[in-house]
Amino acid sequence: MNSIDSAIDKILESYEKYGGINLEEANDFPNRENVVNVLRDIQSLIFPGFRIAEELDSMTLRFVTGERVNRIISMLTREIKKALVYVIQDDSVRKSHCFALAEQTSRALIEEIPELRRKIGLDVQAAYIGDPAAKSTEEVIVSYPCLEAITTYRIAHFLCKSGVPVIPRIMSEHAHGKTGIDINPGAEIGESFFIDHGTGVVIGETCVIGNNVKIYQGVTLGALSVKKELMDKKRHPTIEDNVTIYANATILGGETVIGAGSTIGGNTWVTKSVPPNTLFTQSGSTH
Repeated sequence: MNSIDSAIDKILESYEKYGGINLEEANDFPNRENVVNVLRDIQSLIFPGFRIAEELDSMTLRFVTGERVNRIISMLTREIKKALVYVIQDDSVRKSHCFALAEQTSRALIEEIPELRRKIGLDVQAAYIGDPAAKSTEEVIVSYPCLEAITTYRIAHFLCKSGVPVIPRIMSEHAHGKTGIDINPGAEIGESFFIDHGTGVVIGETCVIGNNVKIYQGVTLGALSVKKELMDKKRHPTIEDNVTIYANATILGGETVIGAGSTIGGNTWVTKSVPPNTLFTQSGSTH
């Protein structure tokens, strides 16, 4: 028993000695479990009846939706407030504005749900059309990891563009852990986006992707090595409309542009721009 007590004492001492997210900091920092629970609720607004086991009909749908909306606003407001308090150093601003900003953003996200559903519906269609193995759009919704990752990205991206710190990254990394698809919430991704298979895909923070883009497993849309002070510069490539990128291709650099209608072959290494309507393979570019 004495050895256990001694071990507990040393653990408590380490909280003081090494810092990190300890008790005091945890109270003022977004809670990962709460954020993930909010994410699940938002996904259930987007796909009612598909993501969790619940009986829904015309009589219960409004009640269940209302209950979920109010739960999201309450919990997300609390977590956004903590995130804002953590990054804003001015005490007067923190005390007077953080809660109002947090609640405003939470409500704005709820108002954005119909538009998110429209965009994600196009992503579902892109997956169904783009994968001959898909038997229905419902199958895509309930089973495809790419849709899990893309849905989470679109939610997290809205919060990121709204100026919410930390929370979008918690959401995206939760999806990354579940799907193996790493989409930074800062990336700009157009409509009808499809990731086939998905495992090992990396899409960087300043990547810009157009409409009707299809990529396969193992694709990296990344940055060339840059110094930390260049973090606010565009570091990741631009992928224009109607591009297909096959498995394990690596495309790097903020000035790299893959022109509209191009196809990037598998296992290629691309650090320079590719003209529109180009077939790029390991042996070079072919028009």
